[in-house]
Amino acid sequence: MIDILKAIFLGIVEGITEWLPISSTGHMILVNEFIGDKGSFFETDVFLYVIQLGAILAIVTLYFKKLNPFAPSKSPTEKRATWDMWFKVVVACLPAAVIGLLFNDYMDKIENAWVVSSMLILYGIGFLLAERRRAQAKVTDINGLTYKTALLIGAFQVLSIVPGTSRSGATILGAIILGLSREVAAEFSFFLAIPVMVGVSGLKLVTNDYAMNTTEWVILAVAMVVAYVVSLIAVKFLTGYVKKHDFKIFGWYRIVLGIIVLGYFSVELLVK
Repeated sequence: MIDILKAIFLGIVEGITEWLPISSTGHMILVNEFIGDKGSFFETDVFLYVIQLGAILAIVTLYFKKLNPFAPSKSPTEKRATWDMWFKVVVACLPAAVIGLLFNDYMDKIENAWVVSSMLILYGIGFLLAERRRAQAKVTDINGLTYKTALLIGAFQVLSIVPGTSRSGATILGAIILGLSREVAAEFSFFLAIPVMVGVSGLKLVTNDYAMNTTEWVILAVAMVVAYVVSLIAVKFLTGYVKKHDFKIFGWYRIVLGIIVLGYFSVELLVK
């Protein structure tokens, strides 16, 4: 029962932080650090990454019509636009697919609270600077996104392989710098997550030699369902929020959280 409660809690954390630019994996690692479940199933890559599939299903649910090029209600022009959008998503995923595979094992080795907190602070500052220097958005509709810009956003997404960076944070920040409106930046980040997170989750399942038992499968399923439900709420919140506000609050959140975590582990190190 305690493990089920932990799964529910971590599912809530995943569902909220996966789509907000504050690093879901980073929060999951930090939560596990504070829970003190060293060496448990909750700290394995299988749990930390496969739980993301629940969050991904929320995007498919909310944007099913927009993502579906076969929708009967769409005109031929709209169907071509949908295929074009998917091709841009594929192009944007290429950098992460290549570089992510090359550095996957190395990033697993540096996955700790120190790296996570440092990245929280660094990209928090990045959001504040990007919003301060932000010019008038050049792209206000996802159909206006060029393949070149999609590829460049994909290059920013590569940065998210460092624990604590945030995949959505890196892509949204990069998109804003490249001239996308906040709404389009967030939406394209959502769509990019589908092939990337499915791919990463699959990679972790294939390359990880951790053998789950029946109880752990149940725990993972519970966490995924919770992540799905909470993600539905989080995505709706973010899409509504960015229509009227900027991303500064997320930048400040990252900085404050990063400082708190660095302070906590510094004191813990001194005490030891």
